[in-house]
Amino acid sequence: MSRQVFLYDPPDRFVAGTVGLPGRRTFFLQATAAGRTTTVVLEKAQVEALAERIDELLDEVVRRTGGAAPVPAVAPVELADSAPLETPIEEEFRVGTMALAWDGESQRMVVEAQALVELEADTDEDLAEAEERLLQDDLNGPPMLRVRITGTMARAFAKRALEVVNAGRPPCPLCSLPLDPEGHVCPRQNGYRRGA
Repeated sequence: MSRQVFLYDPPDRFVAGTVGLPGRRTFFLQATAAGRTTTVVLEKAQVEALAERIDELLDEVVRRTGGAAPVPAVAPVELADSAPLETPIEEEFRVGTMALAWDGESQRMVVEAQALVELEADTDEDLAEAEERLLQDDLNGPPMLRVRITGTMARAFAKRALEVVNAGRPPCPLCSLPLDPEGHVCPRQNGYRRGA
């Protein structure tokens, strides 16, 4: 059986979103096109890192092409997407690794999210080698979501993703960890409980 690849080239919609209350949210990536939807679950930190890396890669593309690439400096207002995720939300897999690339020929960003796979090995070197073999295995590799989007869509995705991440619990002004509505044990206050 060959590797399952959910390909969207291009998607009608590609967004990050959440379900649940701040502090207990589940984060998702969702791609939609031609009546089909693929939803994968990932961690808040992965969403934030993905959005930041997309913006960094787009900035580098603009710099290297001298502004010739079709990449806006900021996300266009008309592409702002504040709609909720498509329902029903049916998770295909939990994301383990992600990759980004810019395809200069087609002027598209390629976003890949691969399923989390647990591997066993005796040493760190053996584990790294086994992981690399599995990720490169087109026949037996883990399921993958692959999305190809324009620079404009990528900017809009990154903007929404960062807004979703920042819509959670506010950070503590002392330690920057998220404040919990039931109180916050701040490491900068030597463990004393601080009200939200």
